[in-house]
Amino acid sequence: MIGIKILQAISLFFYVYMIMICVRCLLTWIPNLDWNSKILNPLRASVDLYLDLFKKFIPPVGPFDLSPVVAMIVLMLIKGPIIKIFWVILNLLGLLK
Repeated sequence: MIGIKILQAISLFFYVYMIMICVRCLLTWIPNLDWNSKILNPLRASVDLYLDLFKKFIPPVGPFDLSPVVAMIVLMLIKGPIIKIFWVILNLLGLLK
């Protein structure tokens, strides 16, 4: 039972992080937004840490930054294998029975 809860938590983490990326992208359209506020600074810091990996390799296309799209695709692609790896580990530990 605990193993299924762990797998659900991992899946939820990916979902919440993708929502955080979307919120970060939408907030960039708001002019004069204070990114140093108590709420937005942690969001920016945690999401930009991941997005900066892609911004190094993916140049903007005109005024559009496509790195968040690629970052979310990568998250969707690695979610399945990571959950399968944890499923195997939890199954070997007997936590899925």
